Amino acid sequence: MEVLLSPLRGEAFSRAAHRVTGAMIGVAVQLLFVVTVWYLFWFLKDGALAMGGGSLLQDTFLALFFAVPHSLLLYPPVRRRLGRVIGPAFYGLFYAGVTCVSLLLVIFLWRPVGPMLWQASGFVRYAIEAGFYASWIALAYSLHLTGLGFQTGLTPWLAWVRGTSQPRRAFAPRGAYRWMRHPVYLSFMGLLWFTPTMTLDHAVLTGVWTLYLFVGSWLKDRRLEHYLGDTYHEYQTQVTGYPLVGIGPLGKRRVATPAPQRQAA
Repeated sequence: MEVLLSPLRGEAFSRAAHRVTGAMIGVAVQLLFVVTVWYLFWFLKDGALAMGGGSLLQDTFLALFFAVPHSLLLYPPVRRRLGRVIGPAFYGLFYAGVTCVSLLLVIFLWRPVGPMLWQASGFVRYAIEAGFYASWIALAYSLHLTGLGFQTGLTPWLAWVRGTSQPRRAFAPRGAYRWMRHPVYLSFMGLLWFTPTMTLDHAVLTGVWTLYLFVGSWLKDRRLEHYLGDTYHEYQTQVTGYPLVGIGPLGKRRVATPAPQRQAA
């Protein structure tokens, strides 16, 4: 009897260990997300946390180091390949974890590089700081609309914890998404540009990440077209990518006209 029960006990222990490990990973990633937001706030507000001489080449590499994997991991073929080893309940956690780690590396390895390009004071400084805080509020609002739990991997992970089926991310534009397709990216641009003190290294960060946000917006449109098809294409014909952008890939898409029918010979 003991021999017969041993495999069952081993299987039960393996399942329990799997559940405990999965739970610990989920909690760790959510805590990591909170820590990352805290450090990102002060990094974007006050500049580099570390002092000492740096180089624009190093800072540029760090800016790209965050940008490239942030979009690459969401690219459908890449996600499909990684999905073979990372289940759907944990891919959001994996993506959020990589994002947080790459951001923290940028924050702690970034070095200030002069000269000072501008330093606002008086009313102008207060106005810029107000824009910075407003951008954080807009970012939180936009993430809420699109589903913060999906952004951090919390929602699919909780479904795994509860033993329920994985939730589908519904596409139902509301709030700011009725007026633009990328309010999250626009809010993040505000975090970059609303700075009362602009040094050369911060200008590099702002330039690289602003360019990435525009490229990332285009990539996101293509990605959602891949997953949602005509539903998202129709949305693009009605809503522009950003306010006042009327042309180009981030403007409104043209309504597809049906091909003319040919007369049978």
